[in-house]
Amino acid sequence: MTARLDAQFAFLMEADKLKQILRATTLADGSRRENSGEHSWHLALYALVLADHAAPGVSIDRVIRMLILHDLVEIDVGDVPIHSQNGAAHGSAETAAAEARAADRLFGLLPGDLGVELRALWEEFEAAETPDAVFAKSLDRVQPVLHNIASGGGTWTEYDVTFDQLESRVGAKVARGAPDLWAFVRDRAAAYFGRG
Repeated sequence: MTARLDAQFAFLMEADKLKQILRATTLADGSRRENSGEHSWHLALYALVLADHAAPGVSIDRVIRMLILHDLVEIDVGDVPIHSQNGAAHGSAETAAAEARAADRLFGLLPGDLGVELRALWEEFEAAETPDAVFAKSLDRVQPVLHNIASGGGTWTEYDVTFDQLESRVGAKVARGAPDLWAFVRDRAAAYFGRG
């Protein structure tokens, strides 16, 4: 029992480092960069509040679990912004390999059974093939859009994002798992880009 608790607490203390990882996205008020711990918590809340927009059969409990875990690898890899100058790194083979190594290390801190279970949820989110993961990915993409709208363009201005880029890099993924959410958010984003 002591060894199991030692491993569990070691993981939890390591996970605390996620609060130190600053993301490209600002808080909705634009006052500062959001950290990845805040992002993960906010997405879990998104899943709880927006559950009625999930496809039939989606397990919101599983979605919340994925969202709490999804960015833990940023402790080692950092945030790779989708619209940054290095946006090509987002989703690249190099980034995926670095994230897999981080997942090996982080989930490897846990007792074997728990590490395997949580790693499987992280991998399911990354693959985005199950209905639960598709909805989770949609929420992960829509939250920064709302922050950028609320902050008067936020990082869209900083990274010189076009509406077409927003549609292809973000909108398609949101619409895949939450089409009603994208239709709602798209209209508000379009106004920022002078479309609508």
